[in-house]
Amino acid sequence: MLKVLFSSVMILAVSHGLAQGASTPPAHSNTFTNPLLKTGPDPWVVYWKGFYYYSNSTGANLTLRKTADITDLQHAETKAVWIPEPGHPWSKQLWAPELHRWGNKWYIYFAADAGDNASHRIYVVENNSDDPIDGVWTLKGQVKDSSDRWAIDATTFELNGQHYLVWSGWKGATDGEQDLYIAHMSNPWTIDSPRTLISAPTYPWETHGDLPGRHVSVNEGPEALKHDGKLFIVFSASGCWTDFYTLGVLEADTRKNLLDAGSWTKFDHPFLSTDSEGHAFGPGHNGFFTSPDGKQNWIIYHANPGPNEGCGNLRSPRIQPFTRNPDGSPHFGKPVPLGEPLDKPAR
Repeated sequence: MLKVLFSSVMILAVSHGLAQGASTPPAHSNTFTNPLLKTGPDPWVVYWKGFYYYSNSTGANLTLRKTADITDLQHAETKAVWIPEPGHPWSKQLWAPELHRWGNKWYIYFAADAGDNASHRIYVVENNSDDPIDGVWTLKGQVKDSSDRWAIDATTFELNGQHYLVWSGWKGATDGEQDLYIAHMSNPWTIDSPRTLISAPTYPWETHGDLPGRHVSVNEGPEALKHDGKLFIVFSASGCWTDFYTLGVLEADTRKNLLDAGSWTKFDHPFLSTDSEGHAFGPGHNGFFTSPDGKQNWIIYHANPGPNEGCGNLRSPRIQPFTRNPDGSPHFGKPVPLGEPLDKPAR
């Protein structure tokens, strides 16, 4: 995983591509333009009691932004809610934090390491406060299955009263391929089943990953999306260091055993890909949210504004509404071009 190119300290980077977009509309406008921020890899959004809570990878800490208007992230209340102490296995390279409500508490799942990529594992912190930007965040520990292999990009979801964790991991102890795994959870920090492999990069659009002297094929950034008796896992495929980084989709019937690999089917084509005219290169690592009125579905994802910009801080968060295909799968269309006005999420 070449997110190791991502600095442990966020650098506010401005790309040449951003300058080609329109200026930000005034705060009172009913429209907005992407990107929401100049930098923001691995974006994530949760809506709670009238506010959006946003996070992205910083490398050094877990930071939340709180705003009633997701399109105005640059003016959101911002707070580093958890900073790891040095010298621990979870002290460096904090990636892909996701905020989740489980019961009456908040949890942030994230990947971290001790300074070398091979030690990346999944961890979770807990907060009793009703407002996740307040209160105290406490480390609950590592979230792992019995194999305890390399693991990043965890997401959790509930289905039929059961909780699951999905993440990107290695089959063995060495790099070369990232696969998607699922496991059952007995509580927010405990996996109580073996991991099940549900996706490996096999299609050509999943296997772009050449590096000096080696190759890495990638499935990562899984996110759950439930609709009409179906569960979709939207994931990122190919290396983030390439412009072929794209979104793929897995599907399962919600009545089937999700821990059975046979319950999962992968669509044979990508769902959101690089669009040079829109200044969206390597779009991926998405999340989902609804408009304040609950009627519109939106996707948030990151992309680079120019080609060959890799896995660093030029990746910026963008949002756009999406619809459904006749089979219920999400229809994202093309990335909306930078600077093109969009109506704000409906209230």
